[in-house]
Amino acid sequence: MSSVHEVIPWAGHANYAASKGAIVMLMKSIAQEYAPYGIRANSIAPGAIQTAINRDAWENKEALDDLLKLIPYKRMGQPSDIGAATVWLASDESDYINGATIFVDGAMTCYPGFTTNG
Repeated sequence: MSSVHEVIPWAGHANYAASKGAIVMLMKSIAQEYAPYGIRANSIAPGAIQTAINRDAWENKEALDDLLKLIPYKRMGQPSDIGAATVWLASDESDYINGATIFVDGAMTCYPGFTTNG
């Protein structure tokens, strides 16, 4: 399990962002090493999901409004969004996907500041 912070820097949380960046290389190295055996390794990178870790953001309207400015889809993700991606990634339908990060983030990693031409 990774995070959008494998590609989005997070001031004040360098330890978290660095650990998620490390997940990428671990996953890709495992994918490369075990691919000849038909074993896949991928990661899922959630954005802001409505769980306890983000409670301060979704229990306060002002904080939620600020957070939603970072999410072009204009809603927080739900745990079921992560579950659905996980089930699909574990299924045969995703058989040829290996060494990839699946971002489940409502387009948070698409530079939302540019949605109105920057």
